[in-house]
Amino acid sequence: MSLPIDSALPELLAALNQHSNVVLQAPPGAGKTTRVPLALLDQAWLGANKIMMLEPRRLAARNAAHYMAASLAEEVGGTVGYRVRMDSKIGPATRIEVVTEGVLTRMLQADPALAGVGLVIFDEFHERSLQADLGLALCLESQAALREDLKILVMSATLDGAATAELLGDAPIITSQGRSYAVDIRHAPPPPRAHHQQWLQHVAAVTLEALQQESGSALLFLPGAAEIRRVEQLLQASVPGADVLIAPLYGELSLTAQALAIRPPPPGKRKIVLATNIAETSLTIEGIRLVIDAGLARVPRFEPASGLTRLETVNISQASAAQRAGRAGRLEPGICYRLWPAGRHLLAHGTAEILEADLAPLALELARWGCRDPGQLRWLDPPPPASYRQALDLLRHLGAVDGQGRITAHGEQMAALPLHPRLAHMVLKGRELSAGALACQIAALLSERDPLRRGDVPDSDLLSRLRLLQGNAKPARALHHIQHAAQQLQRQLGLRGEANDLAWAGVLLGHAYPDRIAQRRPGEQGRYRLANGRGALFAEHEALAKAPWLVIASLAGGREARIFLAAALELDQIEQHFGALIQTQDIIQWDAREQAVQARRQRRLDALVLDDKALNTPDAADVCGALIEGIRQAGSQCLPWCKRSRTWQRRMQFLHRHDGACWPDVSDAALLHSLEHWLAPFLSGMRRLSHLQRLDLQTALNTLLPWPQQRRLDELAPTHVQVPSGSRIALDYSKDPPVLPVKLQEMFGAADTPAIAGGRVKLQLHLLSPAQRPVQVTQDLKGFWQGSYAEVKKDMKGRYPKHYWPDDPLQAEPTRRAKPRGQ
Repeated sequence: MSLPIDSALPELLAALNQHSNVVLQAPPGAGKTTRVPLALLDQAWLGANKIMMLEPRRLAARNAAHYMAASLAEEVGGTVGYRVRMDSKIGPATRIEVVTEGVLTRMLQADPALAGVGLVIFDEFHERSLQADLGLALCLESQAALREDLKILVMSATLDGAATAELLGDAPIITSQGRSYAVDIRHAPPPPRAHHQQWLQHVAAVTLEALQQESGSALLFLPGAAEIRRVEQLLQASVPGADVLIAPLYGELSLTAQALAIRPPPPGKRKIVLATNIAETSLTIEGIRLVIDAGLARVPRFEPASGLTRLETVNISQASAAQRAGRAGRLEPGICYRLWPAGRHLLAHGTAEILEADLAPLALELARWGCRDPGQLRWLDPPPPASYRQALDLLRHLGAVDGQGRITAHGEQMAALPLHPRLAHMVLKGRELSAGALACQIAALLSERDPLRRGDVPDSDLLSRLRLLQGNAKPARALHHIQHAAQQLQRQLGLRGEANDLAWAGVLLGHAYPDRIAQRRPGEQGRYRLANGRGALFAEHEALAKAPWLVIASLAGGREARIFLAAALELDQIEQHFGALIQTQDIIQWDAREQAVQARRQRRLDALVLDDKALNTPDAADVCGALIEGIRQAGSQCLPWCKRSRTWQRRMQFLHRHDGACWPDVSDAALLHSLEHWLAPFLSGMRRLSHLQRLDLQTALNTLLPWPQQRRLDELAPTHVQVPSGSRIALDYSKDPPVLPVKLQEMFGAADTPAIAGGRVKLQLHLLSPAQRPVQVTQDLKGFWQGSYAEVKKDMKGRYPKHYWPDDPLQAEPTRRAKPRGQ
């Protein structure tokens, strides 16, 4: 059968004959995955070398190998074979190896020259998986340094071909057209504000309506396995007749179940395939004319702040929507039902995994490669620096790299295992502790889908899963798969014997997740604090929630995450096996509730307190620093201010405003900022705010000025001024200019306004009546005598006739009394 890619093959063969690197763009269903490798087998430049083709998923890799082998009338393992995690079918005659991306990375690490490989094909590169980006970067370096004859072909359905071609050294771009059957796009959004169950029912209803109104089989895209199982139940309860087969399709299914979903339905029957985004481009599903697209995908998002990877359901991109719709037009005109409103904004492309993933596996691979700076390699998107630094920090914590980022012997052993660095470290530590078999079981459990997540009874205990694995009953398929993976790990590590002692589970898990060792919060069953400082809880009551100590393997959520999988741990186990992480700290800090300095000696595992005792002889400087912090929190009002010290502060501020170069800022804010400078020497023996009442604050404030300047303070900003009557009257520095409140009669005979600050600032006179009420506010005393005094005198004579109100105040005698003596 002719496929669209066939017409592009001659141009592709010519480009690969002339160039080391080529980009092939071909839409889903064009046939690139199965036609291109076979077409290249007889090329002269390939010689006897192999073709290595990378697929982003195990399901796609196996399926592609089976399809190509069948087209040659051979079994897999002959000319065409595959290698995926924990499974391979390769023979001595194999020329085309279909591998998942991590397999290629391990091959490059073992042999950077890729001896015996003439061409590396990166299929479905538009998915931009982390391992694909890493594999391409390593291949490009191998090509540049060791293998000029190595060819690289990047194949994609939707990709920025120009950017990829530039990365590959201005490689030629070959384009293949897909089938041209029209696809009718119809939008069928759910009701507004529909909750999850209503949304699932809407998905099932649209699917059933499409089957009733249209012919052909249907492909339904859903975000994950949980939604697939729920919609499958709804459809099985509603699909009329036996002529419609319902076939789920996702990565954890058996090969038999996957084959049922992929192959054409029997004659006279139709099929509904319920798939994740695995069916967008990597697989060809026969007989599809209807596509029902939920418009969602579940993607991993790494949070550097917490060190956790969470699965997030997101809207798909425009590229994904186009690929999904195209599945309906492979063989004839089709229909795509989009379960979102027309006009919804979608991003053009999805985000590359390298920008949002946990980069610990990448960092370990680069360290093993001998690359301490990712910038030395060629990337479409380089690893984000912050995430990469955090990944290196984790590897140092696990002993995989040294302080300079060079891989250690332990790191080499970790990198040789097909596991995340955390789990690789755990199984190696397990082998040291003679608990390696159990560690392999835990690693296999954590690397696959949780076999108990579908249970009705909440159970987050890792031991429940381990007991299932170690039980005598015939295991279900999922458990059998986990057992097989654990046995393969044991063989790789040279381990023998059974994993029966479950008491080691918490210790082993702690070696993988030391930052997730958790302590139950006092008096709060089911709520925990992790070593990394985060909070976590059990959403429902379960026995494990009573454990005082846990190690949490899986959790998700916001400020207080939900615990999905954990194991109990004992304090003595923490002491024995994680002693290197425990530090003794003297904690001297301010306790706002007690209004006092607290001095404790704590033994801590990061944020967790293992032991807490009073510290009887704390360092005096640390106590002083903590008390100063308490004073800052309480504010300057906690200091024992009196009228004298506040007046001193205002006088100083007056001079600071008028001559800041010579006089310091002593505002409350400035004083609080400089407590260490002026107040600390006077805090000896004090630990509470109440102790400040015995402080001589004025003496402490005086240290801000040397003795000569203290004398200048009294000269330039005196506390009192003597007026013509002989009275010494206190100045009010709360205003600027300062206020001199004085009886009008005491200023008789004074021609000029009194001034301070070396005569630069005239005082503001508040001239008072005999009843101490202001009758005039002025800085121009002479002007007052010559002007409005006459009116004031007239008013005062009427009110206070027994007092002295002369006609010429400049010649009158000042008095504190009603009248001068002798009158």
